Amino acid sequence: MRINSKNSANDVNSFARILHYVWPYRKRLVVSFFFAILVALLWGANLSVAFPVIKVLLQGESLNEYVQKEINKNEEIIQEKQEALKNLSVQIHSQNIDQQEFKPLPLETIHTDLAEAPVNLLSEHSRQQKKISNASRELFALKWVQSTILPWVPNDHFDTFALILGILLFATLIKGICIFTQDVIVGGVVELATMAIRKECFRKVLDLDYQSITDQGTAELMSRFTFDMQQLSQGLTLMGGKIIREPLKALACIIFAFMINWRLTLLSFIFAPLIAIVFYKIGKMLKHASQKMMESMSRIYKTLEESFDSSKVIIAFNGARKHRNRFHHENKEFFKKAMSIVRIDSLTSPTTEMLGMMAIFIALIPGAYLVLRGKTEIWGIQLASAPMDVATLGVMYALLAGITDPARKMSSVYSKLKRTAAAAERIFAIIDRESLVKESEGPQPFPLKLESINFTNIDFTYSLRKDSTRNNDPILDSVNLEVAAGEVVIVVGENGSGKSTLVNLLPRFYDPDKGSVLINETDIRDFRLKDLRNHIGVVSQETMLFDDTILENIRYGRPSASRPEIEAVAKQAHVSQFAEQIPDGLLYNVGEKGQELSGGQRQRISLARAILRDPEILILDEATSAIDSQSEILIHKALKEFAPGRTVFIITHSIGQSLLEFATRIVVMDSGKVVATGPHSTLINTCPHYQNLLSAQVRQRSA
Repeated sequence: MRINSKNSANDVNSFARILHYVWPYRKRLVVSFFFAILVALLWGANLSVAFPVIKVLLQGESLNEYVQKEINKNEEIIQEKQEALKNLSVQIHSQNIDQQEFKPLPLETIHTDLAEAPVNLLSEHSRQQKKISNASRELFALKWVQSTILPWVPNDHFDTFALILGILLFATLIKGICIFTQDVIVGGVVELATMAIRKECFRKVLDLDYQSITDQGTAELMSRFTFDMQQLSQGLTLMGGKIIREPLKALACIIFAFMINWRLTLLSFIFAPLIAIVFYKIGKMLKHASQKMMESMSRIYKTLEESFDSSKVIIAFNGARKHRNRFHHENKEFFKKAMSIVRIDSLTSPTTEMLGMMAIFIALIPGAYLVLRGKTEIWGIQLASAPMDVATLGVMYALLAGITDPARKMSSVYSKLKRTAAAAERIFAIIDRESLVKESEGPQPFPLKLESINFTNIDFTYSLRKDSTRNNDPILDSVNLEVAAGEVVIVVGENGSGKSTLVNLLPRFYDPDKGSVLINETDIRDFRLKDLRNHIGVVSQETMLFDDTILENIRYGRPSASRPEIEAVAKQAHVSQFAEQIPDGLLYNVGEKGQELSGGQRQRISLARAILRDPEILILDEATSAIDSQSEILIHKALKEFAPGRTVFIITHSIGQSLLEFATRIVVMDSGKVVATGPHSTLINTCPHYQNLLSAQVRQRSA
């Protein structure tokens, strides 16, 4: 029961949070609500047309005759009750009760004490006055209909029937226009609210740290931005449309039915608690199944992403069949999850319809008994104030049937609402996710002059690795390293030694679990993230260019840069060398992820982007590992010119002469520790790890 309550609370909380994004457009929703009320009123009015139709077609009675008969009937009732009131007044004043002469008095007064008689008489007097009041109101309404509406109604039965159908057709047209208008207004609000949620979610993802984003995975994020957003949008559309309109339609039918016979209408609600229990049980199953389905869709996205990104390997190794099988497997899993929802959803509509019909029968069977037997009560229970006729029973059936239609539509909506709740939870889980890299509450100004960078007692393990039961060894283990300003430090080590992780702590892609990174003896966590990163340039192994021109990709390093500044940097990074040979030069569009260019060209643009930033600290993370030797030489040449006066970290597995010419020293890492540091000439004689790395490099080049 605790879990059920928690799920319900989560649903309410999710929808309450959605309301925050809808609230700015509340005026539009008020207008749409007005049209929903019109639809409901027209729905109830259209069903009430069953009454005159039955009168005209089945009973062959004109509306003029019926209204006049009802007027006469109410006038007689008023006259009769007024006479009864006169008799009661006489008896009240004389306090003389004669039960044989006064029939309206209840039989219970036979043994009533004389002292209690006036109270009973006064009660009866009040009841008679109430009946006169009701008959007077009905008489007024009938007189108004007779004088205002009936003059427009033809006397011929067929003409009357044709007029009724014409009015029904016109009312249906107006109802359709109202539904269209409401749906358009709600659709606009839904799109605006969904856009706001999407933007908020995107902003939050961009505010997350690099580790959180990579842990979440591109496929999972894409699934939430596409499939989950679609589910959310569909649910919002229903909430603003059918979920408001259909209950109002049902309410209109209930009100009209209450006006005809409130006792029989109440009987039809016997099954309401049972319907609520059924919906509650189905809702729990639907939400659980919806969450499983969305997780399955995320795995489909992951399979697609992996297959498309690795298309070259798949083609080269004839691995298409393996990926087809995996995709087929994930689709089968999705099919199973989707079919669970289909089965539950399919059960909802017939169950609701069956319970609704049972509710109608509960009301109509007694109603039919009252009509066919000409009675007003069953087993002594009063069920009608006056004998009912076929037309009254027919319109009541139409109204109760009119309640089942909105109920049936709402039952089909229920499953979508549960999917919306599940989607909202997944989306808000992203919005609520806290970055592992926090901003300082009292940030320090970044120093005007860089003097030193210290890595002090650094321990670090990736968050996913911490949760792993197979391998949760630390990536960095008590690392200490001091770098003076202006040094060019080459960081080397085998794969998995922690060299990239160590340097990535500097721009705070991650924060250490223990220890601290200091700039001028100030912990970098005390600086504003923006200030810190404005002083750092990064060139990574996986060069990411945007689908834009070469010029704009370089300008990304400093958006305020002028065209001459960009051209100067392009020349410095040897981008102009190839840009001048291609159409449009710097205005050439590099395509998605820079696919129109070679790896070396992309890397030179990436370096130009970092140089344009004019950083005090430059990080090159395996920047030349996947490019040709000519591009590597050009990049090293550009670095040699750019490095003086800056602190540069170069992570590499290949140490060439062009690097050693301007490198200050080399840091050797192994198994998350700094095992040696010093110039090349010293390490080659004193550090076995460094010797092994160089030997492996020589063997690789020889091969």
